[in-house]
Amino acid sequence: MASTHKKVRSLQRRETAAQPDTASRTAEDALKAIEGRWKLRILFNLNATLVMRFSALERAIPEVTQKMLAQQLRELERDGLVARTVHQEVPPRVEYALTQWGQDLCPALDELRAWATHTSRPSSKESETLPPRDPNRTRDSDI
Repeated sequence: MASTHKKVRSLQRRETAAQPDTASRTAEDALKAIEGRWKLRILFNLNATLVMRFSALERAIPEVTQKMLAQQLRELERDGLVARTVHQEVPPRVEYALTQWGQDLCPALDELRAWATHTSRPSSKESETLPPRDPNRTRDSDI
């Protein structure tokens, strides 16, 4: 009876987990929203200062051209990560800030940055010496 109980619990765990194909498509969609040479730098700058004017972003990222910065900001706005506020003043003042969805993304970006900082890439020889992955093991928690 104990072995049946374990099998049922294992099946329940698999039902709640996303299928690999669905999970990869979801991750690909999320990565497409931040794909672009300057988008991550824009997101990190907006996360650090909350609201920035276009000129402040230009100063924060001196390597980017005005055209590319405007294009990347439009794409981030279209994807719902950045909000653009135009103040009806002379001269016009435009401010950019992260949306709630953009703010929710920042902890994941911080984790990615931390992973890249603290994890050294294996050399090609090291990756060849790793034991083959067990196809029956799905997660560390299954051990």
